[in-house]
Amino acid sequence: MSCIDELDYEILLPNSSIKECADYIKKNFKEIYYVRQGYMIFNTYLIGINPIPVAVDNDYIIMPYVKPCHGSFVLKIKGKVEVERLRAGGI
Repeated sequence: MSCIDELDYEILLPNSSIKECADYIKKNFKEIYYVRQGYMIFNTYLIGINPIPVAVDNDYIIMPYVKPCHGSFVLKIKGKVEVERLRAGGI
């Protein structure tokens, strides 16, 4: 299993609450998919409050990420395979 820290990501919203992360994604992106807590993306299980918004922007995934003991963040990560899986409705 890979670690988010090993991926090339951009932090769009640092040190926020889970709700603030969800609101940021809903406000700033048009193509949004809602997944359940425990959804696996980039070999990492998402933590949050259902439903969790995950956005797509070209070949990028924009997602809330909870790092235990560090807080919640909105990350932007390039991932064409994950984008295609989200669009196809794959879980």
